[in-house]
Amino acid sequence: MPISAHVMAPHRNTPSRDAPVPRIALVGVHGFGAHHLANIRRLEQAGTVVLVAVADPNPPEPGSLGADVEIFRTLPELATAGVRADVVIIATPIQFHAVLAEAALSLGADIYLEKPPVASLEQFHELVQHSTTAAAAVQTGFQSLGSAALPRIEELVASGEIGAVQGFSAEGAWVRTRGYFGRSRWAGKRTLDGVDVVDGVATNPLAHAIATALRVAGARGAEDVTSVETDLYRAHDIESDDTPALRIRTASGHVLTCALTLCAPDQRRPSVRVSGTLGEIVLYYTEDELAVTTPEGTRTEHVERVDLLENLLEHRSSGAPLLSSLEDSGAFMTVLEAIRTADAPRTIPDEFVAWHGEGAEAHPVVHGIEDLMGRALESQALFRELDPGWIPQATGPDDLVLDGSTIAQYRDGSGIAPTLAPRPYLHPVRTLGGVTVTDHLPLDHVWHLGAGVAVQDVDGVNCWGGRTYTRDAGAYVWRADHGRIERVSTHRSASSLEEDLRWQGPDGAALLEEQRRWAWRRLDDSTWQLTLTFTFRAPGDTPVQLGSPGSNGRPLGGYGGFFWRLPRAGGVDVFTAEHEGEDAVHGTAAPWLAWSADFDGGPATLVFLAAPEAPDPWFVRAEGYPGVGLSLAWDTPLTVQPGAPVTRTVRVLVADGRLDAARVRGLAGSSAAAAGGTDVQEDVRCATVS
Repeated sequence: MPISAHVMAPHRNTPSRDAPVPRIALVGVHGFGAHHLANIRRLEQAGTVVLVAVADPNPPEPGSLGADVEIFRTLPELATAGVRADVVIIATPIQFHAVLAEAALSLGADIYLEKPPVASLEQFHELVQHSTTAAAAVQTGFQSLGSAALPRIEELVASGEIGAVQGFSAEGAWVRTRGYFGRSRWAGKRTLDGVDVVDGVATNPLAHAIATALRVAGARGAEDVTSVETDLYRAHDIESDDTPALRIRTASGHVLTCALTLCAPDQRRPSVRVSGTLGEIVLYYTEDELAVTTPEGTRTEHVERVDLLENLLEHRSSGAPLLSSLEDSGAFMTVLEAIRTADAPRTIPDEFVAWHGEGAEAHPVVHGIEDLMGRALESQALFRELDPGWIPQATGPDDLVLDGSTIAQYRDGSGIAPTLAPRPYLHPVRTLGGVTVTDHLPLDHVWHLGAGVAVQDVDGVNCWGGRTYTRDAGAYVWRADHGRIERVSTHRSASSLEEDLRWQGPDGAALLEEQRRWAWRRLDDSTWQLTLTFTFRAPGDTPVQLGSPGSNGRPLGGYGGFFWRLPRAGGVDVFTAEHEGEDAVHGTAAPWLAWSADFDGGPATLVFLAAPEAPDPWFVRAEGYPGVGLSLAWDTPLTVQPGAPVTRTVRVLVADGRLDAARVRGLAGSSAAAAGGTDVQEDVRCATVS
């Protein structure tokens, strides 16, 4: 609806806010305007409103409106005719909202303005100022904000049923066809004819998910949002995003993570989630349904919704608060502005997209999108931080490079969510043939981070991530006890990386000092060796106690220290010189442990060589999730005394192909000999640790 309305003709009569039946003008009768038309008819039958005029370049079908309803092509024509309207509903393409709202203010009317209210933050601020000057009420069309679920969520959070709030999220997985984006010139556009449109999934079809989640997180005005990180992609042949992730930080310190797509395998109910230490609340906002999970189980609650037009009418008659006022759209507009000013969305490569259907009914499905969205929401991460394969990964100065090829990427972990114990790690680690043999932020344990060092109990601080196992509870519980590991200094050579690291508690106090050295070298045409040496020192004159779930009472749960999270794979064989299988190997102290499997990129084998400094038991998982570690505190705490550093050296042989026991013994022996250690072909003794 291309309308210019800088100068408006004087209207016939001054709108009367005290009129018994408010007079409604509808601008835009097609698309979502048809919904408004049906709602107006409902209210007319109840005798609460009267439709006096509509404006649309494509007029409604003759006879579809009452005989008393005047029909115009544009809002200026309506104004010139002197039509008196108490409320103007604007349901047009996004790029016309600002100019039409200004025109409606010139009529002296209150406004119901469809979402998003305008196409830029500048337009938003201007409209707020003009509506304030005109003393006009402006309701924005985020219908879900009329739901009684919102105050109910506040009650549930205040009751403590779900414990302390850890974060908020919004999820939407919808299906949209080629025809959806071919329905108009502006569909899927960032700009059109030099004018902002911003018609992306987060700003139009699933804008309600963002707006509702912001409200639930307590963010209404623009000042309530401190930062917005955008990660925008598209599979459709459009300008705007159809598969974005957003991370929003609020002034109250909360994190809101949003994962949305119009390229799902099938349409699912969108939702807003409040995650707590004891449970969660999920709002399916299209149905006003709440799923409340507590330690006692999950229950479902259904609530009512107030129609926003009726709320606007009540505001006019009694001064009742607007449920979705223009001013309260400031937080959403801050998100829209971040999307508007972001770089153009990246195209998802064709090999990661499958098209279903034909012609205008065809719709794309991004490979693995549902799992990716789940990981993003659970870990408060952006898609690009999860390495889905279709996002180019930038190399870093501390990556591990061998003969010109990057065999492992170094990550400092600074962007990891606090509850996941941020720390440095390697991921992805690859074989010489390019097979990835690490995982990070997996959905089953989002605090598992590639290859590195982590300890769940450092003088009572969780430097592992996730829930903490306590002897008192006899279970894993969420606590505000997460530490972090930060780099202090570094030294790099062609084949090694040395770091000074600081382990610290939630309050920033120093827990441990660590010196860490990564070294790498080629063993043969299909194998390379990674050597990790780490040394712990007490930062002061008091001992530091390192513990684990095992030392805190959980049988066979003594993980902590070196840990390598593997990706899920098929045909897993895990064995030492004397034992085979997870149950037999877990908890044993053996000179080496082999893990052979068929990974996504092909078969590969990892050979983990035990630290020569101490007979630490192997921690092994293969069935529930794939991971290997050496346990510093299997069932007894390890104490780091002042002036008495604790050192461990772990070597990992990374080989292409599936290797049998004989080949593993040979590689392990060659590595040990090169390191000056005992030939493990002869030393195959294995002791079970109880």
